[in-house]
Amino acid sequence: MKTIEKINLGQNGPLVSKLGLGCMRMSSIWGGPTPDETESIATIHEALDHGINFLNTGDFYGAGHNEMLIGKAIKDRRDDAFISVKFGAIFHNGHWLGMDLRPLSIKNFINYSLTRLGIDTIDLYQPSRMDGSVPVEDIIGTVADLIKEGKVRYLGVSEITPDQLRQAHAIHPVTALEIGYSLADRQIEADLLPTAKELGIGVIAFANTAEGLLSGDMKAPLLENAYQSHFSRFQGDNLVKNLEKVEVLKQLASNKGYTPTQVAIAWVNAQGEHVMPLVSMSRRSRLPENIDAMHLTFTPEELNTLNTTFAPGAILGGTYLQR
Repeated sequence: MKTIEKINLGQNGPLVSKLGLGCMRMSSIWGGPTPDETESIATIHEALDHGINFLNTGDFYGAGHNEMLIGKAIKDRRDDAFISVKFGAIFHNGHWLGMDLRPLSIKNFINYSLTRLGIDTIDLYQPSRMDGSVPVEDIIGTVADLIKEGKVRYLGVSEITPDQLRQAHAIHPVTALEIGYSLADRQIEADLLPTAKELGIGVIAFANTAEGLLSGDMKAPLLENAYQSHFSRFQGDNLVKNLEKVEVLKQLASNKGYTPTQVAIAWVNAQGEHVMPLVSMSRRSRLPENIDAMHLTFTPEELNTLNTTFAPGAILGGTYLQR
C-alpha cells in the first residue's frame, strides 16, 4: 500500500495528510448498528501507519461514541494524529433537533470532547453549521478564546456562506473550511471555493461520492428504507436521469482500471493542493483503494468529459447540502 503525501492545511497552516479519514461511520448513524469497534480502531491504526493523520469527527457522532473510539485508537499515538472535531448539532433519539452555538454551550462541549478523546488540545475545532441563531462574532470569538486557553490549536468552519467565511476570518484566522463537494455537488465553485482560496483557507471536502450516487452501485428505485430516499435527487425520474450520467463515470473508470468511487475521489483531489478529500471508512479493506485513488491522474480529455457530464446543475434534485 502506498503512503499519502502531506500538505499545509491552509496558508501557513499545519502539515496534514492530503487524504482525510472521516470517522463518522465508525459509530451508529441514521439509527443503524454500531460497526465493530476492534475493526474501526484497527482501521485508524492502519491509516496512521500509511500517513493519513487527519482524523475527522463530531461530538454528536454516536452521542460521543465516536470521540471515545478515537480516544482509544490514539491513546499511545497522539503525536501521529491530527484531530478535527465539529460541534453544535443537537440530536435526541437519533433525530436532529437543531443547533446550539451559544458561547456557554461551546465552553461546555469542548470539555466533554477533550475528556472523551483523552487529550489536552483539539487540533481543529469547528462549528458544524452556521444557522444564524447566534452572531458569528460570538461563535468565532469563543473558539478564539479556547485557542488562547490552549484547548484548541486551529479554527475551522463548516457549511458556511462566503459572507460568513469572510466575517469569521476577520475575527480570527480560519485554517480550514469543511464542506460537501463532489462531481454531483459543485455549487460551491461559484463563490465559496474562490473565497476560501483568496483568504488562504484549506478546503476539507466530504461526501465525495454524493451519498453513494457516484459509487456506481446505486440502482433505481431505491429500497424504501434507504436514507437517501428522503432527498429529491434520489426520487423518481430524477434518480433515473442522474444514474444515466453516472454511466459515463462508470465507463471512464472501467477504461482506466479503477472504480467509480476512486475516480470520484480523484476528481476532488485534482481540484487543487488546498483541497483535501475526506473519505469515511470503518474497515481496513477500504484503505488500499482510497489511497490508490489519490495517485490517480486524468488526461485533459478525461477531465473535460467529467466536467461536462457533471457540469454545475447537471444533477437533478437536491440533498441536505442544498438548504
